[in-house]
Amino acid sequence: MHHAVEKILVSQEEITKRCKELAKEICDDYRKQNQTPYLVALLKGSVPFLAELVKYMDMDIQFDFMDVSSYQGTESIGDIKINKDLDGSVKGLSILLVEDIIDTGRTLKEVTKMLKNKGANDVKVVSLLDKPSRRTVDIQADYVGFEIPNEFVIGFGLDYDQDFRHLPYVAVLKPKFYE
Repeated sequence: MHHAVEKILVSQEEITKRCKELAKEICDDYRKQNQTPYLVALLKGSVPFLAELVKYMDMDIQFDFMDVSSYQGTESIGDIKINKDLDGSVKGLSILLVEDIIDTGRTLKEVTKMLKNKGANDVKVVSLLDKPSRRTVDIQADYVGFEIPNEFVIGFGLDYDQDFRHLPYVAVLKPKFYE
């Protein structure tokens, strides 16, 4: 276990198992609706989740990336900044927004609204983690990997000031690193 980790919340094995389940559920739902999902992953945190999820999606997909920030340290600052927009148009597409964690929900709500304004047919959300106790806006994911308590988590794409993304599991960061 890494020296910055207080405890592991979700193991690498649990993540793999849940990604297989989510991929099946997502593919089944999109097939029933005769749609092809266009995955939009939010950089940087969602990259490991996207990579694990798409390995098990047994249908044609495309994906693109957006870089959106709203955090400084451990707190969501509420100001959404687009650092990198999509490379192409989403007009007429069925978007599946790929997120690492839903915390306050502000980022997700703004990005969802932006994608709809750009002409997406619909926008659904898949998130590896959901922290509903921190929600400040009314938004929910269509697909959730794991619901977690209100603790500061790192690993599997999640960071603290750009560190710890490489950990193969989701863990609680020791408070001494951010206090």
